[in-house]
Formats: sequence, structure tokens, C-alpha cells
Amino acid sequence: MHDEGKTLVDLVQGLDFDLCVITGDYRFHTAGIYQPVLNGMKRLLPALECKDGILGILGNHDYLEIVPGLEDIGINMLLNESISIEREEQKLWITGVDDPHYYEVHDLEKATQTIPDDEAIILLAHSPEILKEALQLGADYYLCGHTHGGQVCLPGGIPVITNARCKRRYTSGAWEYHGMKGYTSRGTGSSGLPVRIFCPPEVTVHVLRSGG
Repeated sequence: MHDEGKTLVDLVQGLDFDLCVITGDYRFHTAGIYQPVLNGMKRLLPALECKDGILGILGNHDYLEIVPGLEDIGINMLLNESISIEREEQKLWITGVDDPHYYEVHDLEKATQTIPDDEAIILLAHSPEILKEALQLGADYYLCGHTHGGQVCLPGGIPVITNARCKRRYTSGAWEYHGMKGYTSRGTGSSGLPVRIFCPPEVTVHVLRSGG
């Protein structure tokens, strides 16, 4: 977003949700100072207030140095770790891993080591590139971004370039991989150039229902 986040604030203020997750890339550029990013996030956060809080992970545009600032303004950053949410004496685990695309510092085994067997897991990863690892470690739902849905697409939203080491079908929207469901968000911003063609930005609301 290039209007200091006003459009995004207006959009999310009208949504009803229990938990907010942000899957990395808090800024347009890959280098430079972080304070403008933190200022923008401060303006956005009041619109993101919700019952179970705000969780975040890092993307390939982010560095560890931004983590304290994001946590100070109210985002619980998951750095190869998991947190649980309880509903009616049942737990839902949210696992967040570091960037698997550029820095390749994700550690799913470490992130899930505290989770008991047969518990439900939602994985937050910056990109869809660790599908096989996620499936092997028992993720039930995989939420990610990074690709911007291609950003510049052919009619019908077909990405020209995905910038991801996985099949094109996993780089935008809802998908399934050997029974594991996932969603790759087009995100709200852009990368490289502030342009989108046949690929509108999005904020998604996911509704989870018990299988019991």
C-alpha cells in the first residue's frame, strides 16, 4: 500500500476475526532503516485488535533487528516456535518459522518440538516452498505469502513469474498438497515495482470449523 496504509486500515476495520497473522515482508525494500515501517505498523495495529492477538513471522525483506520493535508495538513474533490457542479445552497450535526462501533459516523440527502428537497445527511460513517438510511434520493448514500472487499476471490471475521454488499451483490462493490444505495470499503490497496487473491485493479471512 502506498497511501500510508489508509486503504488497508479502512479495509480491516470492517472485518470480524479472532486472530491476526502476518506472514512477513513488512516493507517494500530489502534494505534501509526500519523506523518508517514501525510507524506504519503502529497506525495499522489498532484496526487489528482481536481476541487472540497478532502473530507475525519474518520474510526475506526482514531482519532480526526489526523483531524487538514489532513486539514492542504488540505483534507476537514467532521465530521457529509455536504457540497454542485454547477453545473448549482443546488446543490449536500456531507454528511460525523463519524465512525459507532467501535466508533458508526455517527450522520446522525445532518449531514443533513442544507440540504433542495428534494436535492440530497451523503453519505460518513466508513462502510456500517447504510443502514437503510441512507435510512430514504434520501441519494441517499452511498459510503463507511471498509471491504476491505473481503481482503481474495474465488474464485470469495466471502468474508470469512466481519467485518461488514450487509448482505454480501453490503460489496463489487455496491449494491442497497430499491432504494438507494451504493458502498463499496475494498480500496487500508489492515488490520490485508498485504495480499489479490482473492480481489485486487481498486480506483473507479463514474460518476454521471442528471436524468432530
